[in-house]
Amino acid sequence: MAKLPRISGMKAVKAFNKSGWSVVRQTGSHIIMMKNDYKVILSVPRHKELDRGTLRKLIKYAGLTVEDFVRLL
Repeated sequence: MAKLPRISGMKAVKAFNKSGWSVVRQTGSHIIMMKNDYKVILSVPRHKELDRGTLRKLIKYAGLTVEDFVRLL
């Protein structure tokens, strides 16, 4: 199992964008992302450093594995 790196919210948004998610809007400090064939909406905090637990949940909701996400970075 790949170890999750400490990354910013914007870096996470760029990685999710590469896997087909698109930015819909920004509400406060959270970037809202959607994917056409998913009913799930990702709410990515725009922080300098994301907590690993938060990042892991976002990866899970996006339907990715940690290894896939690390490759997208």
